[in-house]
Amino acid sequence: MSRIDAEIFNIVKVRINVLEPVTAVTPFQDATMGPFLTFGLAMITLEDENGIQGEAPVYSTYTNILEACFLPILLHCKNIPYTELYRRLYWSIRNEGFRGPAAALLGQVDMALHDLAARRHQLPLHRYLGSERDEVKVYGSGGGTNYTYRQLETEARYFLDTGLDCYKMKIGKDFGSDMAGDVERVKFVRSLLGPDVQLAVDVNQVWTREQTLRFIDLAGSVNLAWIEEPVHSAGYEQIKMLCEASPITISFGESERTSRMFPTLVNLGVRHLQPVPTQLGGVKEWMEVRDLAAASNIAFSSGGYSLYTASLMATAQDDCRVEYLYSIMHGLEKYFSVRPAWKQGRLVMPGVEGIPVRVDWDYWTRAGKITRTQTWVESSVKAYLPNVSL
Repeated sequence: MSRIDAEIFNIVKVRINVLEPVTAVTPFQDATMGPFLTFGLAMITLEDENGIQGEAPVYSTYTNILEACFLPILLHCKNIPYTELYRRLYWSIRNEGFRGPAAALLGQVDMALHDLAARRHQLPLHRYLGSERDEVKVYGSGGGTNYTYRQLETEARYFLDTGLDCYKMKIGKDFGSDMAGDVERVKFVRSLLGPDVQLAVDVNQVWTREQTLRFIDLAGSVNLAWIEEPVHSAGYEQIKMLCEASPITISFGESERTSRMFPTLVNLGVRHLQPVPTQLGGVKEWMEVRDLAAASNIAFSSGGYSLYTASLMATAQDDCRVEYLYSIMHGLEKYFSVRPAWKQGRLVMPGVEGIPVRVDWDYWTRAGKITRTQTWVESSVKAYLPNVSL
């Protein structure tokens, strides 16, 4: 039984604030998307009958799912324990599906509930979840396919200076059509990092099994820690055949929206699991994947909103890492008055109650940088009624 299971959440107000996007440190592109010039943040806030709040990052573009499924349950279901509340929230999205944005939105609401519970108990979230340590390992991430060699060097030097022992870069340039260029870029970054820092690559699903194996042959001397999502995340036959043939660890998981798919990935031969906590169906689902990786003796890391992910990663084994995508995450830090701090390749939690991040709402309100606010209370939302649309 988890600590949160018996908690009762009588939610009286739900609010979404959308903050003005910030400029990326370096415009960022990967194999199949970009360039990303800006990156935004939206937050959901849940408030209980005693005025205690819980917050989490949220998809601000799916308010239809919030209004049809989650808000009627959150605002009208009173005096029931978390286990029952979560069960109702979970099954309300059955027809929306457990592999898309509805499942991710459920996970975001669930993170806000966990934040609220930890604040009630005046504990940092990682302590509320049972962790006895206050810091987590980090790996640096970036190396956009659009980066010049000078930009690659600047970013790699930044991570080396922070004490990180692993860096991941993007490959699959021009929708996977420039493998020779990918190989040269990877060799260049390896020369910058030296032999003692791990190097991984992320292909963002653009290649086939055959292309991936060809890249491995061409880059054979580089010593890669893992290759991330080299083939389509739904191409299970390709994943299985690739894992059987690859001498390098293959990682998957960022594209999944439910923990139920991760045992399949392990059975296919994936040896590095990478769930994103704000894109799975809840904190417990993320922990299920954490425990699966430990039981299977395979690697485990997690990205998304790195500063939020850190509190969950503190509950994992010490060698598990949080991904920090510098070009985007560093720019977002201007939003926060409190956040985890860097220390020799790790993020150290600040000790505040709940999630280790505080948006500086006073500043952003005064600066006029909140671009949209929407609030719901019980009187403005009808009680839950299942609806089927075909």
